[in-house]
Amino acid sequence: MNDDRAYLERLLHRDIPLTQAMDLGVLAWAGGELRLSLPLASNYNHKSSMFGGSLYCAAVLAGWGWLHLSLREAGVEDGHIVIQQGQIDYAEPVLGDAVAACAAPASAEWDRFLALYRRRGMARLRLHSRILAGAVEAVRFSGQYVLHR
Repeated sequence: MNDDRAYLERLLHRDIPLTQAMDLGVLAWAGGELRLSLPLASNYNHKSSMFGGSLYCAAVLAGWGWLHLSLREAGVEDGHIVIQQGQIDYAEPVLGDAVAACAAPASAEWDRFLALYRRRGMARLRLHSRILAGAVEAVRFSGQYVLHR
């Protein structure tokens, strides 16, 4: 596991203990995309499909993790990330292990976000994540994250 992946997984398991119970893992951090693993065995419901709360949590954490690692790469380590608002669409049931993925926003949005944070000490960024069940995009999530000093 590369340093960024190991760092984020340790951080999630230490600071957000629920991620340990979910058996959430960091699969990849490359090309501006973060991928988290979400095993069914630790996240199933009474219907033997993935619990909706676990899916929501993984989608939020994919965005949170993406933002945390991106800020670290940009040299910004003095802020606190919180989710302010989120919308989720459960398009398909998840019947096996899944992957939560979050990709970079448009570079202009990212640049504007960083500039605003550096100037005012607070900025908001909308990130989009998805849950993949094999090749199927089973869940779509859009969340607004706030970074503040």
